[in-house]
Amino acid sequence: MDIDVVAKALKELGHPTRLTIFKSIIRAGYQGIAVGGLQSQLSIPGSTLSHHISSLASAGLLSQRREGRTLYCVAEYDKLQSVIGFLQDECCIDEVKNTICNDSNDSVGNEKQC
Repeated sequence: MDIDVVAKALKELGHPTRLTIFKSIIRAGYQGIAVGGLQSQLSIPGSTLSHHISSLASAGLLSQRREGRTLYCVAEYDKLQSVIGFLQDECCIDEVKNTICNDSNDSVGNEKQC
């Protein structure tokens, strides 16, 4: 995954209000949550909520669907998993490499260069 895409997603989630909104959308599951329900649940003014939803959508973290007059927000779980995976993919890789390098000594006991 492109580092700029991950950075954008993390930037949007770095705002406390957006993180709260996103957590509520995640909790709603795959069916999503109506924007009106989200607004009453979080007590956020409509214009503020709209701004934050737009930011999360622009990062690809959520999508919206309309059913009649109701607008739903749905988490993009694949995108979230990609962002988490990007961070986890190389977890502790340098530590493992250093352990392998440090454990490999030559016959005289000198540490080999890795």
